[in-house]
Amino acid sequence: MLAGGLCAVSGMLPDLDSDSGVPLRETSMFVAAIVPILMIERFKDLGFSHEAMALAAMLLYLGVRFVAIEFFKRYTVHRGMWHSIPAAASAGLLAYLLMPCQSEAVRIYKSLAVVLGFTVHLSMDEIWSIDMSHGFRLKKSFGTALKFFSKSKLGNFSVYAKLFILLWLAWGDRGVVDRIRHRTRQEQTYIAQPRQGIDFQNWMPWR
Repeated sequence: MLAGGLCAVSGMLPDLDSDSGVPLRETSMFVAAIVPILMIERFKDLGFSHEAMALAAMLLYLGVRFVAIEFFKRYTVHRGMWHSIPAAASAGLLAYLLMPCQSEAVRIYKSLAVVLGFTVHLSMDEIWSIDMSHGFRLKKSFGTALKFFSKSKLGNFSVYAKLFILLWLAWGDRGVVDRIRHRTRQEQTYIAQPRQGIDFQNWMPWR
């Protein structure tokens, strides 16, 4: 169910570069609210207390809502490199880094759900770029979503640089799962178990 929800939410991510204010505002508010929730295991791995988790969640919300979104407004253009295959891969890697868990397979599964939702949005953009109302005609926007490169060399360099950085971080982050597993085993060790009943007939301390 979580993977399905992530797939649906990631389907809105390409609209972060939208020139219209409504998709950007709605998507940014939703993303800013859900990211801190997804990072609970990451906070635990860092040893945060409940108070520190609450503070980190508030700072993350403000950072995503007002800093990251402002970056998108200023430095992206609609149907630029944020609408591309490497951007979808970057979104999946970000999800991988945000959501460590005990099972590596589950972690990859949730990350692929993000990539799938992102890619479905790009595919729908390409489908809507085909005009079938008056015969068969390709709109100017055709080919601007499902792409690997754009006309902007700076945009290409920026996206692929971020992609390789995220790949490097994800490769070095595999030890997090081992730490979570170790912590979980320790927590299970200290779970209180019911004490065995005392056999008063055989236990006679005065003997």
